[in-house]
Amino acid sequence: MIPATTFKGCRVAVFGLGRSGGATCRALAAGGAEVLAWDENERSRVAAEADGIALTDLDRADWSAIDALVLAPGVPLTHPAPHWTVNRARAAGVEVIGDIEIFARERRAIAPDAPFIAITGTNGKSTTTALIAHLLKESGCDVQIGGNIGVPILSLAPPAPGRHYVVEMSSYQIDLTPTLEPDVAILLNVSPDHLDRHGTFENYAAIKARLVEVGRRSIIGIDDETVAGIAGRLAETGHDVVRFSADHRLADGYYLERDRVYWAKDGHRAAIAEIDGLATLRGRHNARNVMAALATLEALGVPFREGVKARATFPGLAHRLELVGHLGRTLYINDSKATNAEATAVALASFEGGIYRIAGGRAKEGGLKQLRPYFPRIERAYLIGEAEQAFAAELAGEVETVACGTLDVALQRAAADAEASTAAEPVVLLAPACASFDQYPSFEARGAEFRERASALPGFVKHGSGP
Repeated sequence: MIPATTFKGCRVAVFGLGRSGGATCRALAAGGAEVLAWDENERSRVAAEADGIALTDLDRADWSAIDALVLAPGVPLTHPAPHWTVNRARAAGVEVIGDIEIFARERRAIAPDAPFIAITGTNGKSTTTALIAHLLKESGCDVQIGGNIGVPILSLAPPAPGRHYVVEMSSYQIDLTPTLEPDVAILLNVSPDHLDRHGTFENYAAIKARLVEVGRRSIIGIDDETVAGIAGRLAETGHDVVRFSADHRLADGYYLERDRVYWAKDGHRAAIAEIDGLATLRGRHNARNVMAALATLEALGVPFREGVKARATFPGLAHRLELVGHLGRTLYINDSKATNAEATAVALASFEGGIYRIAGGRAKEGGLKQLRPYFPRIERAYLIGEAEQAFAAELAGEVETVACGTLDVALQRAAADAEASTAAEPVVLLAPACASFDQYPSFEARGAEFRERASALPGFVKHGSGP
């Protein structure tokens, strides 16, 4: 835990008592603050009390006596309208912050030289965060990893000289961290997302851009127009910008050529890594993640050689192109996190063909039109959940579909068809392009069922357990 000593003697309201909210309450209390904790969800309040957190109804609180409001990332700050606690705080002149802001203040006060690496982007940030942490650990560094990746930042070990903090940051968290100053700031990409929370794409992109605007060194992917523009504007101001690209050869930065990563600078270039053959880092999108990670090592003075070797032992992330294992020639891939078409396109692009794809759930806007270039790679689609009929209509005449209803049925049929496939390496791929909430409480639960049912197939070999 990181005791919030910079709030000693302060009265701090905490709204939202999920995982990060609970960690925030404990950190504030340990640092000597008076905590006023509240959540509108009764179940969350009961759980907090059971965890020893005293509750204060913030609707009845004296906001003139409160020094700060710590808002959970999932609570609206601006759109579609500020949460009532935000309005109360602003009316009383109370600052509104998030848990990463508390970390930022503690780091400055206790160990300002502790390296702070912050990663954001619409897609790929969890994999990149985990990969950077893995490479640093394998290189002998003291590493703490947290933030949006699922580990509350205030539950980590306290800042100390030489202790590296690798922190995934969503747009919500950036918005709640006014004094961000990471040593290395990484922006992978920006595409429309969370517009209900930010109003417009321009607002969303501006929040993402703020992370690299305040970083001492900023590592920026330039394969989409928005982010390339951000990199260009920062470079014009003299900011320390390192670019990377999987689509363009660069004179200065990191780029992909065939299956090789190059580093170019001052008219020289050097091949620094091969990306072919890495089971947990498949696809062009992961090449970008690798480049961002290697650029981070260079920024921190960690030898490339150590990072390049460590890539081979990266286990990957659960539910994100997770290699569950194989049955004969057939790979089983859990990409339950692919809840929209854009993420699903990344999954489909990672395999040349022979894909037996399980899709469906609660559909999002846009349908499957973004996936059309990858339809020839799909041998058959096994449809489940609320989107079953809509997806069947959209795929009609282009991809053969099988109505399955549930994941267990879809997996059985996909496994049988893949076994009979003539493809060199068939793939049973869970890439739903849908939310999970019609049949599951979360995408994690959906992915866990896929993993468990696949692992139970006769003759199945789990990844990492042998040939």
